[in-house]
Amino acid sequence: MEDTREYFPIREWAEGDRPREKLLIKGRSTLSDAELIAILMGSGSKNESAVDLAKRILRSANDNLIELSKLGVNDLMKFKGVGEAKAISIIAALELGKRRRSAEALDKKKIISSRDVFEYFHGVFGDSNYEAFYILLINRANKVIRDVVVSEGGLAGTVVDPKKIFKIALENSASSIILCHNHPSGNILPSDTDIKLTSKLKKAGEMLDMPVIDHIILGDNNYYSFADEGKM
Repeated sequence: MEDTREYFPIREWAEGDRPREKLLIKGRSTLSDAELIAILMGSGSKNESAVDLAKRILRSANDNLIELSKLGVNDLMKFKGVGEAKAISIIAALELGKRRRSAEALDKKKIISSRDVFEYFHGVFGDSNYEAFYILLINRANKVIRDVVVSEGGLAGTVVDPKKIFKIALENSASSIILCHNHPSGNILPSDTDIKLTSKLKKAGEMLDMPVIDHIILGDNNYYSFADEGKM
């Protein structure tokens, strides 16, 4: 029997209902399995949207992704609207998901003292002749999320943009921030500029509920910690 249901291409859907736009606006966790598969395929068939096609494929696997992952290219190509390229995309995505589950999580370094920060960055700066300013993003378990260089300058200093620092921290869901820069001269004592910048960033962090917990200055094989010196 011919399917007489009215068909509306995804491009005619409300913007918030289209899978790609929904992912951008509401986040990936809001999408159904069918919507995610639809994004992988990119398009449906002449009389069926990519989402409806994805739902039909999932139903054949009892709406179970593990069962779906058992299908091969030829199995998927039996569905009208699924060519070799779409079948390969689906299989590749499911295989990545399988490998992700079996992969071991990276052992992130835990920061419990200023010495830990010094040791973390000592190899990063090495014997650099130029000043660079980094931020170390920390999660609630005091483990490193990532480090980011926010400014690189010359022999005398760098220019640091507070808006850039907190934008990066918020984008990475950090719980706190540690500042770190080097003094190529080897003198680890903070300059007036260092002191003013630290105070400014500390106050901004308090307003944003994103505490700046230390500022480390590296020089040669030594360091200065604002927190250790009671200046945070």
